[in-house]
Amino acid sequence: MNIITSAFPQRRMRRMRKHEFSRRLMAENQLTVNDLIYPMFILEGTQRSEKVASMPGVERLSIDLLLKEAAELVELGIPLIALFLVTPADRKSLMAEEAYNDDGLVQRAVRELKKAFPQLGVMTDIALDPFTTHGQDGILDDTGYILNDITTEILVKQALSHAAAGADIVAPSDMMDGRIGEIRKALEAAGHINTQIMAYSAKYSSSYYGPFRDAVGSAGNLKGGNKHSYQMDPANSDEALHEVALDIQEGADMVMVKPGMPYLDIVYRVKTELAVPTFAYQVSGEYAMHMAAIQNGWLAEKAIVMESLLCFKRAGADGVLTYFAKRAAQWLKDDK
Repeated sequence: MNIITSAFPQRRMRRMRKHEFSRRLMAENQLTVNDLIYPMFILEGTQRSEKVASMPGVERLSIDLLLKEAAELVELGIPLIALFLVTPADRKSLMAEEAYNDDGLVQRAVRELKKAFPQLGVMTDIALDPFTTHGQDGILDDTGYILNDITTEILVKQALSHAAAGADIVAPSDMMDGRIGEIRKALEAAGHINTQIMAYSAKYSSSYYGPFRDAVGSAGNLKGGNKHSYQMDPANSDEALHEVALDIQEGADMVMVKPGMPYLDIVYRVKTELAVPTFAYQVSGEYAMHMAAIQNGWLAEKAIVMESLLCFKRAGADGVLTYFAKRAAQWLKDDK
């Protein structure tokens, strides 16, 4: 980029910052409700809600309460929600059969949501960790290593089950090699040609996921284990571009970088170098840190949340998965 410079005082950079109208006119990036994706946790039962202790303000909801919440989200104009579930312990197994149960919790929730609110986009998580007894995202061999191809076969079944239920977007978050191509091929063969895929392409083996694992009940199963053999090393940047390029080539419509704010450099590189629809996940650990500071009075809630979300847009994200989505949407509406 060529920078046009002139000497002070011909060029006073503060001149354009003096008035609100000129600050608005020269703003390079804007956050709107169209940029917000709301992750939501669901559980079995009726009239049930459970607070997530490590994520203040976030609750697990039964389907009936999920529908009430969805009505508010539609009113606010949020375009898309992302569903994550709590699987009862007696439905977890080594082969994660519950993942592709056509009458499973996610499948039922999707059907109810699309029946009640067809205009609301619904995205589902394609991964096995909520369904395995060990909390890993795939099928283990005798040494504890995740078997890539067998895991992919189950992920395909899960994606087909979600698409049949009416999911608008399936989002593989497992980081198995080649799974995007297999899922795309299966969706096409089953007639789900317009089911979109948001690939968790640059998902790092991060320490920021702890509260999420509490929320879905997989932390206890993982028992202090890690996911280093399939999620990305936080030290790597170029590798993320290879992952994204492969997923796009295999049929992904959109890609995701996860976590969010600590990886804005990856968001920027993906968007500028590959020019594909790029999303980021402001993950549970980021949310928990913000909320801890907010609740202690160390940071101002609205100002810090909106700044954090605007940073994603500046880095090049087309949208953000954030637990602040509902609050941000309400603030945007109030500011009109």
